[in-house]
Amino acid sequence: MSEIILFSGIYLVGIVISAFSQVLLKKSASDSKNSSFIKQYLNIRVIGAYSIFVIATLLSIYAYKVIPITLGAILGTLEYGLVAFLSYVFFKEKLSARQIIGILLIVAGIIVYSIHF
Repeated sequence: MSEIILFSGIYLVGIVISAFSQVLLKKSASDSKNSSFIKQYLNIRVIGAYSIFVIATLLSIYAYKVIPITLGAILGTLEYGLVAFLSYVFFKEKLSARQIIGILLIVAGIIVYSIHF
């Protein structure tokens, strides 16, 4: 059981860095709206964000050696809430009531699944 907890933690680290990568991509997109195609897609933020995505993917693949696919899929849904939270922190984006309810439903689903698991 402790092995599942360890590998679930590895998977969660991948989720966290993937969420930061998405925020980095969003920052790059907002900063280069009127730039050329090459400046939009071949800048340090975009390359860095996709490099981080590769690391997150490798962590996920490694974690799936131990954790069940169903648990990984459930844990993966945490990324939606994390990206919304990071967008609020870094971009001061407001969350609508529907978005907050959606995030709470995702978390509630994870809790219900965890109790069953």
